[in-house]
Amino acid sequence: MRDVIVSGIGMTAFGKFMDRSLKSLSEEAVALALADAGITPAQVEQVVFGNAAAGVVTGQEMIRAQSSLRNTGLDGTPMFNVENACASSSTGFHLGWLMVASGQADCVLVIGSEKLTHEDKAVSFGAFARAVDLEEPLPEGYEKGTGSLFMDLYAAKARKWIEATGGGPEDFARVVVKSRHAGSLNPVAQFRRETSVDEVMGSRMISDPLTLFMCSSIGDGAAAIVLTSAAFAAGLDTPKIRVRASAVVSARAHGERELVAVTAARKAYEMAGLGPENLHVVELHDASAPAELIHYENLGLCEPGGAIGMIRSGETAVGGRIPVNPSGGLLSRGHPIGATGAGQIVELVHHLRGTAGARQREGAKVALAENNGGQLAGDSALAVVTILSA
Repeated sequence: MRDVIVSGIGMTAFGKFMDRSLKSLSEEAVALALADAGITPAQVEQVVFGNAAAGVVTGQEMIRAQSSLRNTGLDGTPMFNVENACASSSTGFHLGWLMVASGQADCVLVIGSEKLTHEDKAVSFGAFARAVDLEEPLPEGYEKGTGSLFMDLYAAKARKWIEATGGGPEDFARVVVKSRHAGSLNPVAQFRRETSVDEVMGSRMISDPLTLFMCSSIGDGAAAIVLTSAAFAAGLDTPKIRVRASAVVSARAHGERELVAVTAARKAYEMAGLGPENLHVVELHDASAPAELIHYENLGLCEPGGAIGMIRSGETAVGGRIPVNPSGGLLSRGHPIGATGAGQIVELVHHLRGTAGARQREGAKVALAENNGGQLAGDSALAVVTILSA
C-alpha cells in the first residue's frame, strides 16, 4: 500500500441556509479544495461524494454527485455516491484513501455535502429517524422526548452514563461551554456565541437530561478533500499531511460485541503504529454533549471513569493538553450529516499545517478523527476512525 497525502482542503461555512442548494454548497467546497491543492478539475481521476439525506430532504436520489457537481468542471470524471448515515463522507474518505493507497489513482477528490434545512422541520427530523433499523425495537431505557429520535436515544445513554460514573448534567453543560468557546474562534462554525453552564442548564429540555444546547442542530454545509499519492504531492506546493490509518467498522447484531468506536479506534491505532498517548488533537462525534464524554473512553483518551476528570480539568479545551473538537464539534461547528466527517478532517489538517488560528494546538503532529452514524442493536451502526500526521 502506498502513502496517501492530504494535498488540499476546502469547506463552506456550516449553518442554516434556506436559500442555498446542494449544488451551491458542493461547488464552493470543491473550488476551495482544488485551489488549495493548486490543481485543476482535469487532474482529478476519481470523485467520491458523501451525502446522507438528499433523497428525503430535497428528493434528489441516485445521482447526487453527478447532479451536484455538474458545473464544477468535474463532469465526465468517474463519480461514486456514498450514503452511510452521519459517517457518509468519512466513509468516502476511506474509499478515496483506498483508491490512492492501492495504486488505482494518484488524485482523488472526496466531498461531503448536505442540505438538511427545510421549511417543514418534520422533513429534516424524518431524515434522522430513518437512520435506524425500522424493524428493530427501540432499546431498553428509551423514552420519547419532543420529536428527535436520536436525541431520545442519546438521552437514554446519558442516563446510563450518569448512573455508572457519578457524573451529572452539569458535566454535559461543561462540554457545551467548551464547544461554544471553540466555535467562537472558528469563522465557519454554525454557533459562534459563547455560553455558560447556567445558560446551558436553563435551555429548553429536549429529552431528559438533555437540554437544547446539549443537542447538535440541523444545518447545511460541504467540505472537500484532495487525496494524492506521495509522487503526485511532490509536485504540489502544499504541506504534506499523511494519512496514517483509516478504519471502518459496522455494528454486530449477534454474538460477542464491542462498541464500534472502540473497535475502529483499536484497528486505526494498530494500523498507524500509534496509541492515544501520541495524539495531539482530536475531532470526535459529539452529536450530543454526553457522546463526547463517552468517546473519551471509547478512544482510549482516558481510563474507564476518567471522562469526568478530563472535562473538569480543561485538558480537552482549546489550549489544553489534548484539545477535543477545537472546531466546535457537531455541537457548535454544526452537523450537516453528510459533510460532518469531511469537516472533521479539514479541521485536523489545519492543526497539522499550523493554520488553525486561535484554535491552534501548538506543535500538533498527530491527529485523530472519529465519526459514527446510525443506530443498530444498541450501538452506532458504524464508526470510522482516521489518523493523520504532519
